[in-house]
Amino acid sequence: MNQTRTLLIAAWLFVAALLWMAWTKEQVPAPAATPAASTSGPANSASVPSVPSVPTAASASSAAPTPPATGAGASATPAAPLVTVTTDVLRLRLDGGAIHSADILQYPLTIAPGSAPMRLFDDSPAHLFEAQSGWVSSSGPAPSHEGAFVPVDPARAVTLGPGADSVQVPFVWHGANGVSIRRTYTFRRGDYVIDVRDEVINQSAAPWQGYVYRQLVRVPPTVASGMMHPESYSFHGAAWYSDKDKLEKLKFTKFGEDSLPSRQVTGGWIAMLQHHFFTAWIPGAKDTTTFSTAVPQAGQALVRELGPAVTVAPGATATTQARLWVGPKLVKQIAAQRVPGLERAVDFSSITLMAVLAGWLFWVLQHLHQLLGNWGWSIVGLVVLIKLAMYPLSAAQYKSMAKMRRFQPRIAQLKERYGEDKQKFQMALMELYKKEKLNPVGGCLPVLVQMPVFLALYWMLSESVELRHAPWIGWIHDLTARDPYFILPAINIFVMWGTQHLAPKTPGMDPTQQKMMQYMPVVMGVLFSFMPAGLVLYWITNGSLGLLQQWWNTRQYGQEMAADKG
Repeated sequence: MNQTRTLLIAAWLFVAALLWMAWTKEQVPAPAATPAASTSGPANSASVPSVPSVPTAASASSAAPTPPATGAGASATPAAPLVTVTTDVLRLRLDGGAIHSADILQYPLTIAPGSAPMRLFDDSPAHLFEAQSGWVSSSGPAPSHEGAFVPVDPARAVTLGPGADSVQVPFVWHGANGVSIRRTYTFRRGDYVIDVRDEVINQSAAPWQGYVYRQLVRVPPTVASGMMHPESYSFHGAAWYSDKDKLEKLKFTKFGEDSLPSRQVTGGWIAMLQHHFFTAWIPGAKDTTTFSTAVPQAGQALVRELGPAVTVAPGATATTQARLWVGPKLVKQIAAQRVPGLERAVDFSSITLMAVLAGWLFWVLQHLHQLLGNWGWSIVGLVVLIKLAMYPLSAAQYKSMAKMRRFQPRIAQLKERYGEDKQKFQMALMELYKKEKLNPVGGCLPVLVQMPVFLALYWMLSESVELRHAPWIGWIHDLTARDPYFILPAINIFVMWGTQHLAPKTPGMDPTQQKMMQYMPVVMGVLFSFMPAGLVLYWITNGSLGLLQQWWNTRQYGQEMAADKG
């Protein structure tokens, strides 16, 4: 099998891989099914009151606060004053119990000039997405997330100043029984993690026990579909992690059909994942919390963690805290949190081997970017390193191809001699291969080795928010989007055509296969027209270097064999 047939195999493998990815994106295993409910408490903890899940009275039991029904996505009444917090990377609106909106300031929604920033949290009914936190108690009043907290400071706008590294925004709730809870949000410069600290102060004459809950609730977003759209391969739904069961996921489309049974976890985290961005509640590493999912209202999805019991004696105080990630899937910042499994929020692949390979490729790409300062040229550098690593395989491949080209006249003579007797022709051909030490399958191995690298790179380029809206040169303003003028796919057609032209012809190839091979560069060019520009750049660079190497080795080995024969 020479290079021509190898190209055909590579093309079909590529198409088959795309079809397989399109099928497997719907095959994410769901957790064991349990009856869906509006609220979920911790396992074996019947004494814990129900937790209000959304701002509506129908979702809370008689043991929990019962605010008046206000409709899905609207704030409960009376509404707490909203505070706007602006840092160098975030702009948020919060009322102490919930973050109602969050703009990711350094990530515009589109590449158009003046584009609004990406909005992650949103309290509009059609796009409801909030991070909520409150308390439930069986020993007295407790604040829910529904407007119970009020700001401590009168300012309704807080900005992280140029000389400050962090800013704190405090809220407080005062209970009629003498118990108060002070909640403090801490925002840091350049950080997408928000520290949320609750201090319970018991000034009553009796012990008070409560449970803090933290949850993410949203109306599932509309996701772009299509086999060629990178967003369609990214996971959209809830996720949670525990040391015992590791990462588990539940797609938005599966809420209501499947759910997470109430599960006690030490440490871990819960999250809502989407393309390029995610939000996650991260409780204390030693806290034993209860994870659960729910469908609070039709068309909504909720994932919750219910904290351990906090018992406060009269005159005493107690604290509990958690972190809230609100932002892009930045690999370095995620790793800096030192939270087990949080790196899996970057969904390079549901296949562990591919995820690991994609992680390695991204690690190399990051270091190249630090050196070159451009993600496009970093992709070119990555290809060069891969080609250098595979040079021994490629050299053997092209040497075999050069020998195959030299023996084309003898193969043609055999074909003419045996005419239509294909059996005798194949026997004579095998004898020639054996005598001259030709390897007809020499071109397959490098292609087969590169296919996993190519697929891992596809996932990595599709998922890496670092490359989102990253320009290369000229007309390429976003390496994760398709080439707007189809220049790169056109270049790829010429590169593939040149590779075909240099490759030796396959003896005995069927005329239909020959026609397929002639049209294969065009087919691949059309296919790549819908691929991310960064991926096409990788393929062109790889093909161009391969073409150059093929030309050089064909020339070099051809001269060596001619000298040996002379």
